[in-house]
Amino acid sequence: MSLLCVRHLSKSFGGVMALEDVSFDLAAGEILALLGPNGAGKSTCFNLLNGQITPDRGSILFEGRDLTGLHPRRIWRMGVSRTFQISATFASLTVLENVQMALLSHAHQLYRMVRPLASFERARALALLDLVGMADQSERAAGILAYGDVKRLELAIALGNDPRLLLMDEPTAGMAPAERIALMDLTKSLVASRGLAVLFTEHNMDAVFAYADRMIVLARGELIAEGDGAMIRAHPKVQEVYFGTGRTFRVAPARPEPGQL
Repeated sequence: MSLLCVRHLSKSFGGVMALEDVSFDLAAGEILALLGPNGAGKSTCFNLLNGQITPDRGSILFEGRDLTGLHPRRIWRMGVSRTFQISATFASLTVLENVQMALLSHAHQLYRMVRPLASFERARALALLDLVGMADQSERAAGILAYGDVKRLELAIALGNDPRLLLMDEPTAGMAPAERIALMDLTKSLVASRGLAVLFTEHNMDAVFAYADRMIVLARGELIAEGDGAMIRAHPKVQEVYFGTGRTFRVAPARPEPGQL
């Protein structure tokens, strides 16, 4: 049984069809890459999966439970986590306090924000930081970290809800090659040790083909290809999208005016 089942997912914004009739599955222990040029619908798909926007049509099942239209907080507490292309951390808090905030949220104890964080789940937060190689920087302010370290901190925060599904939006964007390899190696080890399922978008094709078990490709809001690296490389539609000159988005069908058939 698949951990994540997406069926006929569709979303339009005004006259632009951002996503149309997209279906795919993701199993526990699998790394799936979501590919496509700018405007293909990748971010829309991510935002639908973690509840930031609501689909026009379709369903999202996670461990057999329907996530469609749920608030992001509920989805987070059900075991779906996300990292962002532009990292979202609390710059004025320490590295440790950032992770403790995630643990507070998962424990339904955000009211404790008015009290000192120092003692709350300290050992668990340090363990998560140790997992991503950041324990030795636990007392530093997040705002002064190097960019690669911010990405690792964000991953520790994302693990604060003990996720079964991790959504990673361009996890290596802006990173140096060595940092990129280290982060993706870490992600792969987490998948192996924890049985996580990972869905990630990425513009660096070296990272995609080195780490993804399987890939799906969007173009103009539609899913045009699915398979392993060899299949995706040879797929004629994928070659056309990445090397051709077609439009990168679809126009949504016009809705009839009131009184029109």
